[in-house]
Amino acid sequence: MRIAMFSSKPYDHEFFDALNQGHDILYMEPHLNERTVGLARGADVVCCFVNDRLNAQVLSGLCDLGVRLVALRCAGYNNVDLIAAKQLGLPLCRVPEYSPYAVAEHAAGLILALNRNIHRAHNRIRENDYSLNGLMGFDLHGKTVGVVGAGKIGQVFMDIMIGFGCRVMVHDLAENLEVASKARYVTLPELWEQSDIISLHCPLTPTTHHLINTAVVDVLKPGVMLINTSRGGLVDTRAVIKGLKSGRIGYLGLDVYEEEADLFFENFSNQVMQDDVFARLTTFPNVIVTGHQAFFTREALQKIAEITLGNINAFAHNDIAAMTLVT
Repeated sequence: MRIAMFSSKPYDHEFFDALNQGHDILYMEPHLNERTVGLARGADVVCCFVNDRLNAQVLSGLCDLGVRLVALRCAGYNNVDLIAAKQLGLPLCRVPEYSPYAVAEHAAGLILALNRNIHRAHNRIRENDYSLNGLMGFDLHGKTVGVVGAGKIGQVFMDIMIGFGCRVMVHDLAENLEVASKARYVTLPELWEQSDIISLHCPLTPTTHHLINTAVVDVLKPGVMLINTSRGGLVDTRAVIKGLKSGRIGYLGLDVYEEEADLFFENFSNQVMQDDVFARLTTFPNVIVTGHQAFFTREALQKIAEITLGNINAFAHNDIAAMTLVT
């Protein structure tokens, strides 16, 4: 099958080429959107990533070009108009899980770096400054960690925090007996008010959009640490900036950003930052932002390529039952 892969990078080539068996893969750097949909001409499958835009216009354009499958090489699908896809009869598949350890460990890494000011200490040493003023952290042992979302990533993250000796509270729509044996289920208001550290591990849906907003920031425990390695739209960035300025939020670690689509995964080092909100966010010494790299481990990329190509192979052989479809 001919596959048009959008938003591709050299590491995608490496892992997909190693596993590809007979498909013609056209690797393309541009994001899929209204302006680039024509690049899919002649393809049976389009393979997309987190910042590709699959709205009704794009999906309709893909169908007009003869595309028969959209293969998402990611877990989330908040960037897809599912209603339009269903009306068009265009099947969607995804990678429901690749490495929960990769994302959970990155979240823990952000916590450690923020708490112990590792980013600031690194910069000081490079300036030949070995002073410790302003670098004081706190013991993680005994702190209360609130986890929003008890899926596989959330559960791995809980285990890591329990290993540090933290008390873990969790909020999820459904209770899991295994999770309940090691963490206390609470309401969101309880979690906001009692947590020393909050980590978001839930999907982005209409109900979770701006889950962290001005009203929530106002009731957070003063000096709380907020971590988001899930989806940028969970956090109202302007509300969080106000929380940082007031001191209500004492530390912020982000691997995702609500307006990241035209920013992350690209090199703009020789350009002036055009996003004023993001530029303001990065001026705080108690903020660490990474560019959507929590998933970025060798094991995760291997799994993404395996599952994505497995979905495409199953589609080619009309083995729908073997596909991880978005329904």
